[in-house]
Formats: sequence, C-alpha cells, structure tokens
Amino acid sequence: MLIVFGGLPGTGKTTLARAVAKERHATYLRIDTIEQALRSSGMIEGDVGPAGYLIAYALAEANLRLGQSVVADCVNPLRITRDAWRKVASDASCRVIEIEVICSDVAEHRRRVETRSVDLAGLIPPTWEQVMEREYESWHRPRIALDTSNLSTTEALIELRSRIEDACSKN
Repeated sequence: MLIVFGGLPGTGKTTLARAVAKERHATYLRIDTIEQALRSSGMIEGDVGPAGYLIAYALAEANLRLGQSVVADCVNPLRITRDAWRKVASDASCRVIEIEVICSDVAEHRRRVETRSVDLAGLIPPTWEQVMEREYESWHRPRIALDTSNLSTTEALIELRSRIEDACSKN
C-alpha cells in the first residue's frame, strides 16, 4: 500500500506521516530529506525543481514492488504530483490512500510555521509569507482530509488511524 501525505508546511503532516510509517513498518520517503540531500551534494542549489519528487516516485515504486508499504511525506501541491503518485501505485499494482493535512486556523498555522524546529541539517524552512505564496491547487478527487488545527498529535493520530482503516476496508 502507498500512503501519500500532502499539505502545506506547518500543518503537521511530517509528524503524522512519520508516526504512520513507524506503526505500519513502512518505508518512509520525505521529499524534504531528498531535496536537502540533493542540495548538500553541491550539484543543485536552491530550488531543486521536480528532482526530489521524481526520485521519490522511483524509490516508492521499487519498494512497493518488493512488497513494502510506503508512506510519502510531501507538500504534493499540484494535480500533476498527485496523479504521479497514483501512477506509481498503479504501476506497482497496489492501492493508494491520499491524505491532505490542513490547519484551518490561520493564526495557529502561522504560529506553527514560525516556531517549528528544523530536523534536517542545512534545511531552511519556508517563512509564513512563502507558505502563503506557494502554489497549491485544490484537490480534484476524494481523499482523507484531516484538519489538525484543534487536535493534539495524539488525537490527530487516533482520527487518522480510524480513517485509514476505513479506507482500507473499502478497497
């Protein structure tokens, strides 16, 4: 199974994606990690374009073909990126669950963006202005949408586990 997390920075998707990957003993692919490794290599500076996603798609498919579940942690801002994840799952003959993590409370979202700590050496997190200016297309198909604005991490995980299990039982 491929579980793809999407959402703007600061919504809680990395925290949730890591927890789901750990619980499910899944391969965890974080676009930030891949993109920062590309920057740290000295081969690419600044915006790495689609390279991080293309690498993640290839790694996800390889692991899915080995029978591993994969959790992808990415902003996943565009229809084309969401469609590409679905193609990865289709090509590997497995199901996909898409999750959009949102924080509908603007003040809380801003607080999270401005106070979060960086866990990747060299990673420069986006500013609140950059988060708000980021291109982010609305979703065009059903997905699990989880609003974390009024939930603790524990509460969000309980809700998410239940909704993932529901989605699995429908497939």
